[in-house]
Amino acid sequence: RPLLVKLSPNVSRIGDMAKVCEDSGADGISLINAVQAMEVDVRSRRPVLANILGGLSGPAIRPIALRMVWQASQAVKIPICGIGGIVNSEDAIKFLLCGATAVQVGTVNYINPMAATEIAEGIATYAAEHGFPRVSDLVGALDLTPRST
Repeated sequence: RPLLVKLSPNVSRIGDMAKVCEDSGADGISLINAVQAMEVDVRSRRPVLANILGGLSGPAIRPIALRMVWQASQAVKIPICGIGGIVNSEDAIKFLLCGATAVQVGTVNYINPMAATEIAEGIATYAAEHGFPRVSDLVGALDLTPRST
């Protein structure tokens, strides 16, 4: 059975962690999980959460997740599932461009039960409009050419 390992963002070198998974026989990786965070109530001067620390997820972590997917994609050849703050097709496309071979949507499903379908359709439309014969051609297609000033 295929083994997909979910990586935590709470590491200093995600590419190294991805490589360890690949070298250990993982069939793919998924990243990222929630980012460890904390919130404080200034009136009571106490942490908001009973456990003090909790997981931050959703759109706020998308830039972190994109960075980590890109770094992992530079380190491994196994498939990558990108996770973190995907609420529409543009968000999902960003993950594909950074090297994800698949994406996962979570919280947005509570807001819009049709989100996954809409995102899949939006990715296909984008690929067709931008000259990509297959959605899979978007994977790793990030243009890293330096911008002219």
